[in-house]
Amino acid sequence: MCGRFVLVTDLKNIQKNFNIQDVLCDHQPSWNIAPSQFIPAIINHGGKNLLVCFRWGLIPSWSKDPSMAEKMFNARAETVDKKPSFRDAFKRRRCLIIADGFYEWKKEGNKKMPLYYYLKSGRPFGFAGLYETWISPDKKEINTCTIITTDANELIAPVHDRMPVIVHDNQEKVWLESDAFDVENLKSILKPYPSEEMDFKPGIGPHKDNSKR
Repeated sequence: MCGRFVLVTDLKNIQKNFNIQDVLCDHQPSWNIAPSQFIPAIINHGGKNLLVCFRWGLIPSWSKDPSMAEKMFNARAETVDKKPSFRDAFKRRRCLIIADGFYEWKKEGNKKMPLYYYLKSGRPFGFAGLYETWISPDKKEINTCTIITTDANELIAPVHDRMPVIVHDNQEKVWLESDAFDVENLKSILKPYPSEEMDFKPGIGPHKDNSKR
């Protein structure tokens, strides 16, 4: 699963690293981003990459109960094209949720120790995400998102059996293209990131420079 992540890369470098043409979102660096918070994400609209804000925890457009978002901060890669809550978004509303790393918790006796996972390159990356627009009873639009998870790689498996999908930079364009829908091609992106390209350390703190991608 993915229940906490980090984004401390500044806006200028996010724009540069992800070829963003228009910024429609405020970005506040944080070492502890949690569900229900508003987070930066990239969508492609009219051939342009836009940085927007979504609330983390997806509310399906057809839902009458916004509290669904509390349980919908992750979607499983194995069923994302079949589950009613996610399948329409998987077809048309895919996004990249920007991060520098994420946390899992290792049990040590009666305590849990946070482990911070990140790319050895130090660069920011995009989680595979989906988004929806929900209309509240008072006609307000609420834009929400979820992070897709898959089987853990060898680095993470000793701590947890799931990990968020990190989209390789050479697959980002395909993932974001809303007009391109090939189930097998898209699901081939939803694989564990190579463990040899990742590292981890205990606790919370700065890591390698991530100004270059």
